[in-house]
Amino acid sequence: MDAWFTDILVLLQDNRAELWEGLVVTLQLWATSGVAGLVLALGLALGATHGGPVVRRLVRFYGAAFRGTPLLVQMFLLYYGLSQFEWVRASAAWVVLEDAFYCGLIALTLNIAAYMAEDIRAGILAIPAGQTEAARAFGMPSGTLLRRIVLPQALRIATPALGNEVVSLLKATALVSTITVFDLTGVARRLSNESYTTDALVLAGVVYGALTLLISAGVHFLERRRKSHAA
Repeated sequence: MDAWFTDILVLLQDNRAELWEGLVVTLQLWATSGVAGLVLALGLALGATHGGPVVRRLVRFYGAAFRGTPLLVQMFLLYYGLSQFEWVRASAAWVVLEDAFYCGLIALTLNIAAYMAEDIRAGILAIPAGQTEAARAFGMPSGTLLRRIVLPQALRIATPALGNEVVSLLKATALVSTITVFDLTGVARRLSNESYTTDALVLAGVVYGALTLLISAGVHFLERRRKSHAA
């Protein structure tokens, strides 16, 4: 056991710069896709609850497509699939789509938005209808109603579910290593292949576990605040 800890310390000392860069890439993907996904999810949830028939069908199709297929397949289609089309390579979008990092980021964003949208939609539907009816009776505009009454309450109700999605998103970022992105998992895989040991992968797992605990603690803190305000 002592020898194993020594090997881990040597691994950290010899490769700390690469591991740190991989961790930074992981956190960039997690934070950016989380924020962008939440913004997109808000629009999707409002479309599902306040949009017309066509909008609602499109939102349902979006959710079914991204929740019903593996994230890994979505990443592969974005990075490897789209590059097969000449018109894609000739378009302005190719500047983004040729980069594995951005393909991974787009896939993570589109995927997590589908799950978050369903959580927020459920939160909106859980708001008592009397609140919105009373606001409309007083002549409150629809935009103000959504901004001051509907969305704040829906997000508070959806906090536990959204917290679970954020934790899942952190673990999902590891999939970008399959499309040549050197995130924490990608760096750990390369180091393990070079050393013929699993030490780097174990170390990466410990880091993911520590980050998950920190995120979960933050979510629990928000839940406690929500309950105290509700009381």
